[in-house]
Amino acid sequence: MQTNDQLLGAIEHYLGEICYPEDPERLYAPISYSLTMSGKRLRPMLLMLTCGIFTDRPDTAMPAAAAVEVFHNFTLLHDDIMDNAAMRRGNPSVYAKWGQNIAILSGDAMLISAYQQLSKMPAELLPRLLSRFNTMAIEVCEGQQYDMDFESRERVTVEEYLHMIELKTSALLTGATVLGAIIGGASEEDTQLLHRFALELGLAFQLQDDLLDSYGDERLGKAIGGDILKGKKTFLMVTALDRASDEDFQTLRSIYRDPQISAEEKINTVKTIYDKLEVKRQTELQIGLRFERALCTLDQLSVQTADTQRLRDYASSLIGRKK
Repeated sequence: MQTNDQLLGAIEHYLGEICYPEDPERLYAPISYSLTMSGKRLRPMLLMLTCGIFTDRPDTAMPAAAAVEVFHNFTLLHDDIMDNAAMRRGNPSVYAKWGQNIAILSGDAMLISAYQQLSKMPAELLPRLLSRFNTMAIEVCEGQQYDMDFESRERVTVEEYLHMIELKTSALLTGATVLGAIIGGASEEDTQLLHRFALELGLAFQLQDDLLDSYGDERLGKAIGGDILKGKKTFLMVTALDRASDEDFQTLRSIYRDPQISAEEKINTVKTIYDKLEVKRQTELQIGLRFERALCTLDQLSVQTADTQRLRDYASSLIGRKK
């Protein structure tokens, strides 16, 4: 049986073996470029590990795992355009390297490539796989729209924010996990439980990402305060805005736009308010709650606990990360 590291290596190998035409170069080169950037491969790992709970041939799910990863990277190409992002995973984004028009078109081609990979799965499974893949895809778009809508709103409730990340972040995780369950032959009850597991894991993962942006360790390679400087409505920010006095509310709402204040001062000012309002602690409590719910859901599956251990270990490694 492969270790998780070996499974990750197999996923990387499969993605590296996908052949894209040489011409037109400016359509396909950005696709290869984006797929060779270092990434966690979180979504294909979840798909493969979930499939492996129910079958001793999880390798048969590799085309579906690749489909999810190619789709995820397609969304990143378009996200970088919408965010005007120059960097992605420590490298120039496709948008910065080739320009907006190429990033749009290469992203479109990646979306088609994702469906090409999924179509390699057995014909008898394709109706269910396509239905779930399509649900995942539209939920991601809905989440992205909510996220953009929030940028222009003065107030966003915690409940609204959590619903947004259920779509934008958790949808890809639930989609990958359910696809793995379907391919592995899981019962409908187990499939629904795994959907709930991935939903809670996705919430914990995104909340941790929000937390690390303000309280991570720069020595581990993550710049601190990027969300603060953009005025982004993260879980920390919407929680702080909900709890803030009128004075602190106005500071949180407007400081990122003030050109007279240095980036360092902006970050320190916002974090001081966060600390006063115990936002860090509230975020950590939510992360712990969501992760515990995810693990408890695995306990309800019809399989032996040992069968889910690799998935548990992998989930724990995600929530235990420092960057």
